[in-house]
Amino acid sequence: MAKKIIVAGGGHGGIACAAQLAAAGYEVEVYEKHARDQMGYDWTDIFDPKSLRYAHLPMPAKDKYEYKTNMTFIPPSGRTPVKQDVPESELEIKMERRDIYDLIITHAEKNGAKFFFSQAVTGAILAGDRVIGIETEKGQVYGDMVIDACGCESVLRASLPDVCGIQKHTNAFEKFYVYRAFYNRASEEEPEHPYKVYMLPNGRMGIGWVACEGDYSDLLIGEFEPFTVEEAEQKAAFFRKDNPVLGDKVLRGGYMVEIPVRQPLSIMVADGYAAIGDSAFMTVPIIGSGLADAFKASKMLAETIIADKSETYSAETLWPYQVKYYKALGAGMAPLALVKLLLAKITPAQLDYLFDNGILGADELTITADSTSLGSMLSFNPALLAKAKSLIKDKELTAMVLKLGKDIGRAAAVCATMPKVYGRYPVQRWAKGYDKLFRLKK
Repeated sequence: MAKKIIVAGGGHGGIACAAQLAAAGYEVEVYEKHARDQMGYDWTDIFDPKSLRYAHLPMPAKDKYEYKTNMTFIPPSGRTPVKQDVPESELEIKMERRDIYDLIITHAEKNGAKFFFSQAVTGAILAGDRVIGIETEKGQVYGDMVIDACGCESVLRASLPDVCGIQKHTNAFEKFYVYRAFYNRASEEEPEHPYKVYMLPNGRMGIGWVACEGDYSDLLIGEFEPFTVEEAEQKAAFFRKDNPVLGDKVLRGGYMVEIPVRQPLSIMVADGYAAIGDSAFMTVPIIGSGLADAFKASKMLAETIIADKSETYSAETLWPYQVKYYKALGAGMAPLALVKLLLAKITPAQLDYLFDNGILGADELTITADSTSLGSMLSFNPALLAKAKSLIKDKELTAMVLKLGKDIGRAAAVCATMPKVYGRYPVQRWAKGYDKLFRLKK
């Protein structure tokens, strides 16, 4: 009899994994709180198209996507903007998020996965500390293992027993509160920089962007502290001053979401359980793009499940999934998570200094589809750190940058010591050391 795999939540990585497992002959059921036609935010997303092929997903029709525009990064003062120069062959694609969902859901259904929409997951069903199913608003569902694709603040992850050692909730500076809306275009004049990314806009801790998109303007505001839609409209005035193209009529979007902007979960698996996508914090720190990494992780998880000939789906047999993910992607997110913590402490004047003196220039801010998506905006390597050391006259900033270099080296060393074979005590001991690296110290 085919083993039953439950995917809790409709995250992209979970659906991509469901498609691969269903194709391999597993009984796969996906439970999602939204209706089918309400899947995905009413806006576009950017990701590496090669991640689709990696996860055995079809490429979308050519009329469903376009290649993204090079971004221009704007420091707090606005004095020294820096524009990317991404080779055409390495550009990411931009696609409506609902079209992405339609693509991957249709593919998963064709492969045999069954979807149960409008059925919210409310928690895990446990036998001791093993996950044996899910609680939903419409009843209980049992399976041989559960894939958690419930998102950043997963109710499933939060319901796991403490003995599993899995972080239940995000900490300070680990997620962005994001407002995004598409506004009318208020000017026909073509802006010099059609896609601006603002660093610490208006002196606030976060990012923002304004992109001129044909007949509309795309505004995103992301901050570490919660704010309301009404407050977002007030904040939009700052961006309109610098962007006459940004109108004041919301065409679509216009609501708040929460996205993780941190390093991956230090423990992603337990007996009968594996987290993927936003549930495992598989987004790029600083900006939060996560589609490509979730798609890539789906193949790693599907291969690990299929390789479990014991069919126990225990923490021990699922652990190779985490090892693969960290080796391919996760370890590379640690430096970016540390950069994010630096940006949480740096002043606007200090960030201006880095831009004004060429310490952060086009080489450091250029992103390609082979990079870690949108968030690999800061390639902090030894050469950059040496460059900064020789140019920075601000002693406090010098100390912060040098400490960043040491912390990055320490993070690389810790990631390299991740246990290759699962044991609850050594894994949880390693996880504590890993998590300690990212605690913000004022």
